[in-house]
Amino acid sequence: MTRFRVDGLPGRLVAAWLLALGLALATPPALALDGATAAAMARGTTGERIAAMQAAAGRPDATLAAFLQAMLEGRVRLLDDRVVVVTPDGTARDAVDGTPIADVEGAVSVVNNNRMRRELGNAIAALELFSADDPVRLEAARRIADKPDPARLPLIERALAEERVAGTRALLTQARAAILVDSPERELRLAAARELGASREPAVMALLEARLHGAMPESDEEVRKALASSLASVSRRVALGEHAATVFAGVSLGSILLLAALGLAITYGLMGGINLAHGELVMIGAYATWLTQQFFRANLPERFDAYLLAAIPVSFLAAAAVGAVLERLVIRHLYGRALETLLATWGISLILMQAVRSLFGAQNVAVENPSWLSGGLAILPNLVLPWNRIAIIGFALVVVATVALLLARTRLGLFVRAATQNRTMARCVGVPTARVDTLAFALGAGVAGLAGCALSQVGNVGPDLGQGYIVDSFMVVVLGGVGQIAGAVYAGLGLGILNKLLEGMAGAVIAKIVLLVLIIVFIQKRPQGIFALKGRSAEA
Repeated sequence: MTRFRVDGLPGRLVAAWLLALGLALATPPALALDGATAAAMARGTTGERIAAMQAAAGRPDATLAAFLQAMLEGRVRLLDDRVVVVTPDGTARDAVDGTPIADVEGAVSVVNNNRMRRELGNAIAALELFSADDPVRLEAARRIADKPDPARLPLIERALAEERVAGTRALLTQARAAILVDSPERELRLAAARELGASREPAVMALLEARLHGAMPESDEEVRKALASSLASVSRRVALGEHAATVFAGVSLGSILLLAALGLAITYGLMGGINLAHGELVMIGAYATWLTQQFFRANLPERFDAYLLAAIPVSFLAAAAVGAVLERLVIRHLYGRALETLLATWGISLILMQAVRSLFGAQNVAVENPSWLSGGLAILPNLVLPWNRIAIIGFALVVVATVALLLARTRLGLFVRAATQNRTMARCVGVPTARVDTLAFALGAGVAGLAGCALSQVGNVGPDLGQGYIVDSFMVVVLGGVGQIAGAVYAGLGLGILNKLLEGMAGAVIAKIVLLVLIIVFIQKRPQGIFALKGRSAEA
């Protein structure tokens, strides 16, 4: 009689194996939390309680997670042989089956020392690996990857078997490899060293460095080569993230400089003098944003997140009104007299700063980001783009496009360009230059107010806010070309990026000095800036 065989195994053995598998699948899994387990985690020495907790964590369920959270919050009691959990509303229930307990007189509180609290936090984080919420699992995997613990290896293996989200799987794989790279088995260390090469985490660099050059370096040559190769790969990815972060910081700074200089590009090109009060117009826009925030907080708290949208026109109109008054009362009488304009606007800047100190105090005031601008966009582990900086870059682009369209496609823009290029000829052909001066100066001042609104989202607002940007704004205008919007865009972004690159190499002070020297050399070679002003006055 011929016996049935599967893959070379006797049929009886296969049948027995299938029967055992069926019984195993039919048997319900043991719950992580039963009376004995709960008691073991609540009684005994700290080491015994931690060991019981780690054993139970290998069979995670919702009851265990709730019990550990109650222990961490100090809501677990011992009542004779029972473990009791006090709910947040004050009722007492059995820790395992949830049966209400009316009389908890004489129950003893379970006390946790610092080590126990730390282990409880770690265990709760590990159990979050099995949450139904993808972001919760991702954050738990990130915490575990930051501090890989060999005791969690079974839990990580189980989570990997169930996880389907690529980002979470990558972090779990990294945590598993970080544990196995210290394994006594050579093949496991070799496989782990190769897996770590796919990581982008800066912490993995330190781990690989320690395995190569630490107190107990890797002795196997092939494993060392794999570790060195992985270290080079991770280093390249981390360096890429750092370079990208530097470029983003430069673009962000350039956007702020562009907003601060854009209004100056209009007024400086029109009046031909130096307006040292331009920084204070930026400051007025920032304080207008703060006042709008305070109004929403006091009168419309349920709409607080919308305050920034209301602050944009408020900051523009506040700075534009101040600019129009200054032009009417002072600056229009000084056109063509550079020294008098310089002294007068310097005096105006001092008056505006003192007025703000008298009204709002000398201390800085804090402008809070709305919730939709909080946090950031994580591109790489070492590259998180803050939403407020992203919003400023987008806002700067919108403002530049709007001003460019206004100057290129409207009657006011035509008059402003005419007065900027040849004021005398524009007056001869009927352009109302006096009114154009006021409107153009108000426009430039309003754009400065928008810069203040943007600056309020990245730092505190104070009376001296504008002083930190007035010199940089003039550098942008001079480098880009007087009255040239396109030149201001190129110069602002270029100076921002170059400044951040130099800061990374030589520090902030040396970067400023080098930047100033480069601008002086450039202006010596090309006095008209990146884009030359067109018109008869430019050729004269």
